[in-house]
Amino acid sequence: MTVVDAESRFHVLAVDDSLIDRKLIEMQLRNSSYQVTTVDSGSKALELLGLRDEADDASPPSSSSPDHQEIDVNLIITDYCMPGMTGYDLLKRVKGSSSLKDIPVVIMSSENVPARINRCLEDGAEEFFLKPVKLADMKKLKSHLLKRKSPTKCQPQIQPEPEQKLEPPQPAPEPEEAVAKSTADGTTISDYNGSSNKRKAAAMEQQEGLTSSESTKPRLSNSSLAVET
Repeated sequence: MTVVDAESRFHVLAVDDSLIDRKLIEMQLRNSSYQVTTVDSGSKALELLGLRDEADDASPPSSSSPDHQEIDVNLIITDYCMPGMTGYDLLKRVKGSSSLKDIPVVIMSSENVPARINRCLEDGAEEFFLKPVKLADMKKLKSHLLKRKSPTKCQPQIQPEPEQKLEPPQPAPEPEEAVAKSTADGTTISDYNGSSNKRKAAAMEQQEGLTSSESTKPRLSNSSLAVET
């Protein structure tokens, strides 16, 4: 898609009570490849946007009226000095609407009044152009249109790595304990300490047996050892 095709998708609503200024801004917008709808008052702009002027709130809207329609608008450019509803009043109505507050609004005026310019910018206007509007001013609209068109990109959320739980070290078996190990044939082999204790016990029993046998042998007296001469 070319730049011209992308810009042709943008729809600009131009509001000016002066026929000459309205035709001039329409020509400049079309030369910049924008779709343009023009109206001569703020109240008509509200009708196109689906809002109604406060002066007409008492009467119910007429659905059969050919002048009443809702359009998809990407940007509003309006004159400041207009009878009935000024460009500043239109700005306040648009920014006060929950459905239209995100539409960029640009104010135009042939009078360079700093207090007026600052008030419009502080209350939500994107730009304030001095008439006659130049082609360079039209190029400034592109940034506001693209900013509204571009969707907000979701930043990927980085999931924190799960903490690894360290297992507490298992205590080593005490050397005094006898650990029995089973073999394939079902026999049980004791550990070194157990077999060593058994050998010690067997040796002590053997020594006790020898001692007891020696004590039971008869002792020969000295008289019996004498040889008869």
